[in-house]
Amino acid sequence: MIVVIDYNVGNVKSVCNAFRHIGCESVLSRDPKTIEQASGLVLPGVAAFGFAVNALGSLAELVKEIALSGRPLLGICVGYQMLFETSSEYGRHKGLGLITGDVVPIPPGRVIPHMGWNLVELPEDMDLFAGLGGEKHFYFAHSFCAEPSDEMAKIAYTDYGFELVASVQKDNIYGTQFHPEKSGKSGLKVLQNFYNICENFNSGSRYLDAHRE
Repeated sequence: MIVVIDYNVGNVKSVCNAFRHIGCESVLSRDPKTIEQASGLVLPGVAAFGFAVNALGSLAELVKEIALSGRPLLGICVGYQMLFETSSEYGRHKGLGLITGDVVPIPPGRVIPHMGWNLVELPEDMDLFAGLGGEKHFYFAHSFCAEPSDEMAKIAYTDYGFELVASVQKDNIYGTQFHPEKSGKSGLKVLQNFYNICENFNSGSRYLDAHRE
C-alpha cells in the first residue's frame, strides 16, 4: 500500500485519486503508524517551500527515516523540491537533504511561473519512465527549480531556455518537478511505474523476511 502524505498542501488529494483511478492501492494519511506500514511514500504539494516544510512538521524526520531505510519515496512539485538540501524561496529554508543540491529561482528571461506542458527527455535508466519511450510531455507549474549536485542522482531534463531539471532518481528516492497526476496518460504511467517499484520492493522484503525465519 502506498501512503500519500496528507499535510494540507495543495494537490495531495488529487494524487491519491490518480492512484485509485489506475487501480493502485493507496491511502491519504498523516498518521505515523500508517506511514510506517507503507510499501512506499508519496510527498506531493503545491505551495511555497517554507510553508510546505512547516506544514510537514514532525513528519519530516519520519519520511527521512523511511526513505533512508530503502523504501521508495516519490516527491512531486514542492514535495520534489523538499528532497533537496535548501531553498531560497522567500528566505532560506532547509529541506530533507536526501539529495544534494539546492532549489533556486528560475533564471530571468523566462515566463514565470512556468506553467504548461513541456517535452521531457526520458533517460532509459530512470525507473519512473519505464515503457514511455524517449520523450513525453508533462505538465509543470512552478517558479523555482532544483539544481542537483548529487553525483548519485540520475536526471531527466526539459528545455525552458536552459536545461531545467524535470525529474531525479537517487536509488529509492524519486522526484518530479512536473505533476504526473495532471499529465494525462503519460503521467498516470509514471504513477503506475512508481506503484510497481513499491510492489517489487515489498515483495523483496517479504522474501528476505521469509528466509530469515
